[in-house]
Amino acid sequence: MSKICAVGLGKPTYKISQNETMEFAKRLFSSSFPDIHRLLRVFENGEITSRYFVKDLDWYEQEHSFAEKNDAFIDESFELGKKAINDCLEQLEGIDYFDIDAIFMICTTGMATPSIEARILNQLPLREDIKRIPIWGLGCAGGAAGLSRAYDYCLAHPKDKVIVLSIELCSLTFQKNDHSKSNLIGTSLFADGAACTLVVGNDCELLKNISFPLPTIIDTKSNLMKNSMDVMGWNIKNDGLHVVFSKDIPSIVESWLKPKIATFIQKYGLKLTDISQFIAHPGGKKVISAYEKSLNFPSSITEASREVLRQFGNMSSPTIHYVLKSIMEKNIQSGEWGLALALGPGFSSEQLLMRWE
Repeated sequence: MSKICAVGLGKPTYKISQNETMEFAKRLFSSSFPDIHRLLRVFENGEITSRYFVKDLDWYEQEHSFAEKNDAFIDESFELGKKAINDCLEQLEGIDYFDIDAIFMICTTGMATPSIEARILNQLPLREDIKRIPIWGLGCAGGAAGLSRAYDYCLAHPKDKVIVLSIELCSLTFQKNDHSKSNLIGTSLFADGAACTLVVGNDCELLKNISFPLPTIIDTKSNLMKNSMDVMGWNIKNDGLHVVFSKDIPSIVESWLKPKIATFIQKYGLKLTDISQFIAHPGGKKVISAYEKSLNFPSSITEASREVLRQFGNMSSPTIHYVLKSIMEKNIQSGEWGLALALGPGFSSEQLLMRWE
């Protein structure tokens, strides 16, 4: 087993209201959609009030090459990553940068070699022999997958301390000349953000100084739906990344997900009614509703996901860490069961079974 000790956030500079982004989309897309006023309802009905971007809105109205956008990704990710790591480690006594044994770097919205965590290592006093595990391409599922891979690592190294750093700058993939409905929906939903979560092995000495219950990862599960490559992802073109975002995602969640989860938790003698903490990546309003319908969960169990969606939008992989942080700040009793869930390209799901101990 492994335990989650702290979650740190890296919030971008520009906080933009949903009304501002709706007016932005109206200016750019009104000539392409004769029914633009009807389509703009996705901004009003998505239950998002604000999002964070690394650039102001004027920047996105200008032409930028793929290279320019990717350079911005590297620069901004570097700063947000440092901010998230600092915020995470400053929450606990008895741990320093030099104590971290491994770092998982999760990203899908930009490319960098050396990868972002290598660049950060040159600025923060992390060890030169730290193990680096960059993971690219898992999209919205990446945040949960990073926690799962940290769990696997800690099974082999039960005394170690691991950070999972997730950074996505979805706004830099915005295509001002893409007049598809997928791009319009993505413009209403996606945002920027970073998060860093500290995961430690069960024999880590840091746990001796913590007296309150922590989410303990009991097991993990990955699922891939075959022949579903067109559900979610990127089309990579000369001008950058173009979003692939199927309108069928909520219906897929309803029909495909429940048996996967039920089988997963049955190994531990659990039913869905035993889950009291649901750490769900909020892919969007309709996806959250599909979770509730498929799993027979009350709306109260998805409130943390809905609140993160309201305040931050869908930041892709970091979003589930924001939900996890929100739930960890509550007074969770020892022995409560939790389920973390995120969906991503493939089409795929990542699940983690947790118990507060």
